[in-house]
Amino acid sequence: MKVWLLIASLLALPVSAEVFTYVDAQGNRVFTDQPKPGNAKRVPLATGNRMSAPATAPVIATQNNEGTPPFHYDMLRILVPEPDTTVRSTAGEIIVSVTNEPGLQRGHRYRLLLDGQPTAEPGLSPVFPLTNIDRGTHQLSVEILDEQGQIVERTANQPFHMQRMSLAQKRKVKPCTLDDYGQRPECPLADKPAEEKNPFLRFF
Repeated sequence: MKVWLLIASLLALPVSAEVFTYVDAQGNRVFTDQPKPGNAKRVPLATGNRMSAPATAPVIATQNNEGTPPFHYDMLRILVPEPDTTVRSTAGEIIVSVTNEPGLQRGHRYRLLLDGQPTAEPGLSPVFPLTNIDRGTHQLSVEILDEQGQIVERTANQPFHMQRMSLAQKRKVKPCTLDDYGQRPECPLADKPAEEKNPFLRFF
């Protein structure tokens, strides 16, 4: 017991102090801060690892702030049109609607991409009316941007197919009538057939 008390008292000494150990005549291990000629050996002491709590507190707070993961939406997808939808529109018109959970956060904006290109400036509305889209297959995706313009979330490309009625198809649906010539582009006046005369007018 005395030996352990002596060790504890020696460890409490300043770091600059030296500790020596030797075995006395009775075979007991002795620790002392005084060198003893003969078989005394110096005991190496580890450097103290004490740290000041006030000095480390700000560092920990900074690391927590920097380590906070960025905000992410649980769900972001295009509601309308559905994937692989075929849209039939003479003017190439389509309305795109998106949804997300949770709701749009403060400072965030929507941006719609058509074939990888923004259709308009980022805004708060989840509804995007598009016009004059060329016939064929196109890709839609939507992004949510933060206040710095960085992308927070983005959907995968979603295809849809635009079918626009050609002039030939228009003629099949509604052929040119005499009243249409000069009013519809596909019915120029030069192609207007001569009007049939009323057979009863020849008697007047």
